[in-house]
Formats: sequence, structure tokens, C-alpha cells
Amino acid sequence: MWVWDSGGDRPAVVLLHGWTSTAALTWSPVMGALAHSWRVVAPDHRGHGRGIRARRFTLEDCADDVAALIEHLGVSPAIVAGYSMGGPIAQLVWRRHPEAVGGLVLCATAARFQGRADLAPAVTAVSLGLSYLLSAIPGGWRHQALTRMVEARDDNPERARWVLAEQGRSDPALLVQAAAALNAYDATGWIATIDVPTSVIITTRDRTVAPERQWHLARSIPGAEHATVDWGHRAGVEAADRFGPALEQACRSVWDRGQKVGRAS
Repeated sequence: MWVWDSGGDRPAVVLLHGWTSTAALTWSPVMGALAHSWRVVAPDHRGHGRGIRARRFTLEDCADDVAALIEHLGVSPAIVAGYSMGGPIAQLVWRRHPEAVGGLVLCATAARFQGRADLAPAVTAVSLGLSYLLSAIPGGWRHQALTRMVEARDDNPERARWVLAEQGRSDPALLVQAAAALNAYDATGWIATIDVPTSVIITTRDRTVAPERQWHLARSIPGAEHATVDWGHRAGVEAADRFGPALEQACRSVWDRGQKVGRAS
């Protein structure tokens, strides 16, 4: 877990990372700048990186973990920012623990991830079976496969070693369970009941979370503001010079709107 305290009077921003990633991999290009103005908390989810070791992964359990962390640190209500898979977790933190959330920033994410609803049960069953199979694969084999994948995507040896070390901490079985959980996630029935200030950052060239789904999310939450970043799903890492200012502005907007609501009440 990463914690930076600016010492200011603004609320904490809790950064929730994406699937197969870690807090550092998702947020490190923008965390330092954000920490100049905000208290920043960035945990790893269960099964990911340095996150909780468990036998199962559910998005609801992750949301409960985040709420417990916010309570433990005494930073409630916090601005909860979720990237990709972190978006559903942030939404669920609000739904299950509304007292912990003062506002939401939802990045490159959606209210619904599943494809064909009729296939969701089958995907879940197969994924759970595969997760137990992966648990039995020797760690050396998994490390070799991960090394080849990382080196194929990054020609900077030093950075590739760091990425490999981060991703190598994750539990492959729980990553598969996380994929199944995302496939089954559908908040469209209640997303319009979110009643805290919300900003949505839309990655307009995203091939992982379709921009149409991101736009639908922004339009579904009453009063939500939005910003666009003209990049793909890895905008937070590959286009930090664009994504970072959008994130800072989104947090500031959420806080300002929350302050106005507080004064009005």
C-alpha cells in the first residue's frame, strides 16, 4: 500500500487499480503529482501485488477491504478513484459503505463489463475451475511465461524487470477469479442511484473498455461531470501528461461540489 500525505485540508483520494495490475503499475506515473495537493492512499487488491492473500476473489470483498482501510486510516469520507476494474470496486464501496465515500472518480471503466449475459454462468464456472488448476502450476513455469509476456511489451530492460517484479507478486488463480467477477458485474440497475459528486474520465481510444460504455456510465449517474483523454486503456501509464491533469481536475471538481453541498445543507 502507498500512502502520501500532503498535509493540506483536502480529503484523501483512494486510488483503486485495474485487473492484473497493482497500485504502483496503474498509478505511479501520476501519484506523485497528485500527492502535492491530496492525501493519497493506493492499496493493492486481494490477489494482486501485495494485496490480501485469500482463497477467493469477489468485487464485493474488495470493496469491503477498501472501506475497512478507509476506516482504519481515519480518512472517511474519501474521494474514491477507480481505474478499469477499480471502477466497479469504487462503485461497490459507495453502494455497500456510503459513509466512507465523499465522491467518486471513475476512469476508463463502466457500469457493466459482461458481454453476452447468457454466457456469464459458463464463463464463471470455467474460470473458477481454471483458477484451481493454475494454483497447481509450478511457480517457475508461471515466471517464465510472465517474463516472455512483459519483455514482448516493453523494450526498456530496467522497466520490464520492475513490471515483472510487480506482476509476479500476484496470485494467478485469483486473477482468473477476478476476470470472472468482472464478466458478471452489472450495476446498470442501480448506478443511477449514486448520490455523491462524481467525475468520469473517458479514454476515447480504449479497446478494452469500449468508450460507448464509458459514456453510458457518465450519463447514467445524476450530475456526473466528465473529461476525455484521447488515448487507449493504458492512458494513465502511457499518456500520464494528459491523464494526470484530468485526474487532478476531476478530484478538485468532486471536492468543490461536495463543499457546495455541505454549505447548502
